[in-house]
Amino acid sequence: MGEGNTSIKLDASSIAVKASGACLARMTEADVTWCDGQKILALLDGDSLSDAVIHQALMDSRIHGAGKKPSVETIFHAWLLQLPGIECVGHCHPVTVNQILCSPRAEEFGAGRILPDEIVCCGASSVFVPYADPGLPLAREIRDRTKEFIDRKGFVPRLILLQNHGIIALGRTTDAVLACLLMAAKAAEIFIGAAALGGPAFLSVGQVERIAGRADEAYRQKQLNI
Repeated sequence: MGEGNTSIKLDASSIAVKASGACLARMTEADVTWCDGQKILALLDGDSLSDAVIHQALMDSRIHGAGKKPSVETIFHAWLLQLPGIECVGHCHPVTVNQILCSPRAEEFGAGRILPDEIVCCGASSVFVPYADPGLPLAREIRDRTKEFIDRKGFVPRLILLQNHGIIALGRTTDAVLACLLMAAKAAEIFIGAAALGGPAFLSVGQVERIAGRADEAYRQKQLNI
């Protein structure tokens, strides 16, 4: 299946992203396309664009015109990779998380934290993005919601939840992105089980801030390369 996509920053202006339709589990070097991130970012500030225009812009963004067509989600990857401290981005559609994101409790799941390790791997809270059409509309919604989150919270998020769609993990390393994705799926499974018993019981704001600010947790993050 061609679900999900991933990317990495190559330098100040270039990114590598999964090609459209490629399978994450069976990716080869040929399934990764190098793109000019600045050309892609220009799409975010333009007028409403047709699918054909966006397709051509993605093809034109390929460095030296080589490689397969970049994923249609390359637009949000390019924007997220220019955030401070972000070198890698991973996007996927875990069943456990989507059971919540396709329910009335989706936003609640992103706002709270139920486990200390969820804070360590996924951050103190997540960005919640209402459903938007994949491609340019979704990229613009992610940009706007993430900018609002940073202005309000004062830090770059590690996890973005997409209503009726999936999740995005951001990090300095591939280990950080993978840890976030796996922990989000684990937290979702626990959330669903706790909901069946009348919960979940979220950690308080003070408890979350305590875990997020502990020196020993920062040390553990460093040892885990996240």
